Amino acid sequence: MAHAVIRPARPDDLDSLVDLLRMLFGIEADFDFDAARQRKGLAMLLAHEAAVILVAEAVGQVIGMCSGQLTISTAEGGFSLLVEDVVVAGPWQGKGVGRELLAALEEWAEARKIGRLQLLADRNNVAALEFYRKLGWQSTELICQRRRI
Repeated sequence: MAHAVIRPARPDDLDSLVDLLRMLFGIEADFDFDAARQRKGLAMLLAHEAAVILVAEAVGQVIGMCSGQLTISTAEGGFSLLVEDVVVAGPWQGKGVGRELLAALEEWAEARKIGRLQLLADRNNVAALEFYRKLGWQSTELICQRRRI
């Protein structure tokens, strides 16, 4: 892995996190980028005790992030962790940064006795799907549905 430090995000990371989401939403068909909206969501995650944002930092810059939030699962009879965003800046992709971010997120969940992590991935993002497969993530028969109100 490239020399990166994984740490919890701080409020002063928000500009960098918004930039990373700009990149992520550029490849996701279901979401439109809106800097103000994404900043608001990130700030809410930072302030929420049942959520976490982890960043990878190298050469004095935030080069990647992942976020997660607890949700109650009736299937588990307890909490599961919904992984919301996983993104690594282009020049750092393929160097183990994403793997380290997700490993740190898993440690965060294990420390809280969370038994399952789950995420949504764009079905057309072949590189991301392969990345998750290599890390042991399994596809399910479930599909995501949404309705805006």
